[in-house]
Amino acid sequence: MAEPHDRRLQDASDLTAEMDRVGARLAEARASVGRVIFGQDIVVEQTLITLLAGGHALLIGVPGLGKTKLVETIGTVMGLDEKRVQFTPDLMPADILGSEVLEESDTGRRAFRFIQGPVFSQLLMADEVNRASPRTQSALLQAMQERAVSVAGTRHPLPEPFHVLATQNPLELEGTYPLPEAQLDRFLMEVDVDYPRRDAEREMLVATTGLEEETPAQALDGDELVAAQRLVRRIPVGESVVEAILSLVRSGRPAESDEATQIAWGPGPRASQALMLAVRARALLDGRFAPSIDDVIALAGPVLRHRMALTFAARADGVTVDRVIERLKAPLA
Repeated sequence: MAEPHDRRLQDASDLTAEMDRVGARLAEARASVGRVIFGQDIVVEQTLITLLAGGHALLIGVPGLGKTKLVETIGTVMGLDEKRVQFTPDLMPADILGSEVLEESDTGRRAFRFIQGPVFSQLLMADEVNRASPRTQSALLQAMQERAVSVAGTRHPLPEPFHVLATQNPLELEGTYPLPEAQLDRFLMEVDVDYPRRDAEREMLVATTGLEEETPAQALDGDELVAAQRLVRRIPVGESVVEAILSLVRSGRPAESDEATQIAWGPGPRASQALMLAVRARALLDGRFAPSIDDVIALAGPVLRHRMALTFAARADGVTVDRVIERLKAPLA
């Protein structure tokens, strides 16, 4: 009878040791990113959490805040094969997924050969994703959900890991196409990129306008990231945290919310899954052995804000999604 107990103790000890080891590696990666990206600690944290949770992120911010540099830096630090697509109104799905071309051999035999598009990478940067047409935006739906694309009836698996970090400018809306709700739900987080603090901007001015500029150093590789993602799913979650996630997500739905008159539609079960993975990833990134309710409160905004919509009356009264989420979080504090 002692053997199962001893085995559980050994499994717990192995898990703790593995979390310590991976946590130290992630701390190196975080520090490497921080030496290049100034004043965006929360943005860096949320982006790394997204990758550890195996998801995709939508980075929203005005031009000049370093969104592109952040994606490039994380690709280098994580050792990922990174590609960038600049989304424009004339971009076609084949420009992202790839296409089949007809080739003729020396013997005169003709056959189709598939040429891979930039989506066949480990980290795809979709720059200004809302500038492409809905048809082109939809080309990413299958890739983001199934980690594969279908072209001419043939399914092509994508590399592992595969992540999309998309950027969006909230100011210039002329000539853009709002992302459909189905695609927004594929993003694990919506990360708001704000202006840096004064001291951070001062540090950036000095560090980036001299003769030499700091370059990021690789801290991990794709295989290590995949192993870390598997470890995240093994991290235990307490019953109180599970109940907090359920209560928070379900309270954002019109049928179960005290804010029912303000919410047009709310987060589905995918939001609960995303929040569960995100709090585990945040605990690992911070070097803790289990997530807490504080993690749920901290990540509620990025996970929920793009999965909710307000009624016309609420928007007319100046209510914002973030304000509603703050009220939904209040019982957890």
